[in-house]
Amino acid sequence: MPTENVDIEKVPRILPPFAAPRAAAAFLAAWLSIVVSAPIARSQQAPATATPSTTSCELTDGEDRTVARVIDGETLVLDGGTELRLIGALSPRAFDTAGEITDWPLADRAREALEQMAAGRTVRLAFAGRRTDRYARLLAHVFVGTGSDRVWLQGELLKKGLARAYALEGSTPCLSDLIAHESIARERAAGLWAETIYAVRSADDISTLLRLAGTFQIIEGKVANAADVRGTTYINFGEDRRQDFTVVLRPQARRAMTAAGLKPEDLNGRRVRVRGWIERRGGPLIDLPHPDAIELLAPSADEADPAATRSDATSTTNRRRTRRTPRPEEK
Repeated sequence: MPTENVDIEKVPRILPPFAAPRAAAAFLAAWLSIVVSAPIARSQQAPATATPSTTSCELTDGEDRTVARVIDGETLVLDGGTELRLIGALSPRAFDTAGEITDWPLADRAREALEQMAAGRTVRLAFAGRRTDRYARLLAHVFVGTGSDRVWLQGELLKKGLARAYALEGSTPCLSDLIAHESIARERAAGLWAETIYAVRSADDISTLLRLAGTFQIIEGKVANAADVRGTTYINFGEDRRQDFTVVLRPQARRAMTAAGLKPEDLNGRRVRVRGWIERRGGPLIDLPHPDAIELLAPSADEADPAATRSDATSTTNRRRTRRTPRPEEK
């Protein structure tokens, strides 16, 4: 729930913080035994689908505004004509289909759901970091209703499977709550999660990841090695750092990782889920704005089997490009 005069740096994290220097080995052992299953535990603790969506992250309280109309599944027009983007909730659009479909029913469903919740109503704005994009549109978390009936619009769309959770640099608070709401729909294959074009991708499927360059994707895989190079953290998912999938945390995100009590080497050999826009830099790469975009997972069945071998999906042939998914600030 939004609060006034709060420190927006004190936000929930998927990767747990160290409260103070302690016996690292003991903490890490306990952490791995509990937090490795964090995605499952988090989704169990998240709001049930029948209850109003809310968030426990700390935001800077804004003002009340009236929604004049809804443009799409993540964009409102407020009184006075100001446009507002629902930061952190990426709605489905026709270009997600790589041009195969011009009228995407999921995009219509997202817009209609947002209209039903917000059109013509008074909403409360709250902010997490940057407040506008380069087009002067507001970037805010939006709440409708009061008391126990108060609803977080981002969380509701994610919970219905009508958006995917994301973060932009400068707007990372609430990401863990956004992902928790998303996981409710994903585990039920609700909304967009019933469509294969939104499937969670394998970090080993290099040809598919390269074909999806420029699009927002969620990717799972086992970390081969992670290390710092001049203040930047590189998380590699294969032995060939030039061709295999890589995640990058630049200095600001790296500092947030340190503040969370996590060292790059703690990720070695761990299975993780990451999200972001794929770039093509030799191999596929995602530049993470914050370590909260990293989820720790339990080992897969194949990884538990010593005889398991890497999939043939790592072939780098047939790298057909798809249409680039515009980042929210580009739309």
